[in-house]
Amino acid sequence: MTAPEADGAATTAAGGFEDPAVQAELDRALTARPWTVERARGDAAAFHGRDLPERAERLLWLFEVERPALVLGSAQRRTAEAGPDPVDAALAAALGIEVVQRHSGGAAVLLEVGRIVWADVIVPRDDPLWVDDVGRATWWVGRWWQRALAGLGLASAGGDVHRGPMRRSEHSAAICFAGVGPGELVVGGRKLVGVSQRRTRVAARFQTAALLSWEPDLLARLCRVSDAAGRAPEPVRRAALGLTELPGGAGLDVAAVHAALIDALR
Repeated sequence: MTAPEADGAATTAAGGFEDPAVQAELDRALTARPWTVERARGDAAAFHGRDLPERAERLLWLFEVERPALVLGSAQRRTAEAGPDPVDAALAAALGIEVVQRHSGGAAVLLEVGRIVWADVIVPRDDPLWVDDVGRATWWVGRWWQRALAGLGLASAGGDVHRGPMRRSEHSAAICFAGVGPGELVVGGRKLVGVSQRRTRVAARFQTAALLSWEPDLLARLCRVSDAAGRAPEPVRRAALGLTELPGGAGLDVAAVHAALIDALR
């Protein structure tokens, strides 16, 4: 497949993404070239700040945080001009939670040690997976996660790849997992995997995250959307779920999911 054919494949997918033949074509594109895997552990700000490489190759970056971090989307500005601070900074400081701004879109995600699966994929512009249409560019990312979940024996719970426009809710501007965007995995109407993207002239970085369990009360407090009792609003509680909450997902850990994500690219 060439880069133009990748865009054609996505167009075909618009008429039948769940068709086995379409998924087989996406699977071939996923494995058409080798992937370089890089693992890192450390500071969320440093990892989000990584520049996209100039070299033209496929990369999978697996990252684990060493301290908790609240990562804001690119539109969540903390300036006087932007209005009230979207973060309860005093609470974050008291709990030792780093507050980080990422370059890609979306809203806040709470990264807690050992409780978040963070995996980014980078593809060069001439890659078969490259799609010019940003609304369809992430579909293959969702398919990759489906393959990984199947490798973990969770094919029946692997969810659907959202292919429509951004599905917003009352709290999606504050909390990433309260809304659903293109390419993200949804299970029973609840978001399982979040995806955001950042592009340059030469490559695209797709940032993906899945939680082992969805416990949004602290996140809601940090983002100033909790109720008087410090609990997340009920719509936020119902908006997402974690990997260990899937049928058959009990006992999953970050290492197992990372391994499945690597295997799904081969």
